[in-house]
Amino acid sequence: MNTLKSKFFGAITILFVFTLLSFSAQTEAQTRTYTTSGGEMIFSFANIDNNNINPENILRFSPVFNLQVYQNFDFGNNFGLIIGGNIRNVGFINGNTAANNSGIKQKYRTYNFGIPVGIKLGKLNKAFIYGGYEIEFPFHYKEKTFVNGTKQDAKISTWFSSRTPTFYNTVFAGVQLPYGLGLKFKYYFTGFFNEDFSETVNGVEIQPYKGYKANVFYFSLSFALFQNNKVYYSEQKRSNNIY
Repeated sequence: MNTLKSKFFGAITILFVFTLLSFSAQTEAQTRTYTTSGGEMIFSFANIDNNNINPENILRFSPVFNLQVYQNFDFGNNFGLIIGGNIRNVGFINGNTAANNSGIKQKYRTYNFGIPVGIKLGKLNKAFIYGGYEIEFPFHYKEKTFVNGTKQDAKISTWFSSRTPTFYNTVFAGVQLPYGLGLKFKYYFTGFFNEDFSETVNGVEIQPYKGYKANVFYFSLSFALFQNNKVYYSEQKRSNNIY
């Protein structure tokens, strides 16, 4: 099933990029192309099922380091395409890892490199909606455990960890409001953990994430960090914001 999902999302990405390039070539004279960048403040949760146990889902706030860069293709005033590259700090907090361990809290996060593709619809100089697909590649993993509020020594922090999948399939949708405020929702179809991961502890091979299903989703804010400044300040005709 995961393989079919990966092929499906991969096909969508290839089709979108091909359409973007073809459309751009055909309408080059009418296309406004520009680069925008900025950050986002992420408020994340997860749909969690840890071997039929549903622990408390605690809000995770990550204002840094979330960097986004986009290439914008505006075909007129009401339709545009975007493709980019992002670095994102995303994860979730598990309030209870077992029914009899209510004092245990675990924090999980990854730093990911993402490649988003999407569309913009609306008045691109005022307010518009946008949405699309993003593939994310985790490159740093961190896991911390707290017992009754005290951080434990067994912290895990590693680069290119096999504790996570090679990549995540995600979708996003949002609205860009006048004067720069942007709101976005994002959902990760791929589970946070690699359930087949195994390690040896005290001579015994275990699979710590077997049956641990967690699909992250988040809401985020951005503030006037994606304007096409040359157009906005020089021409004073349109304010091209992207999330």
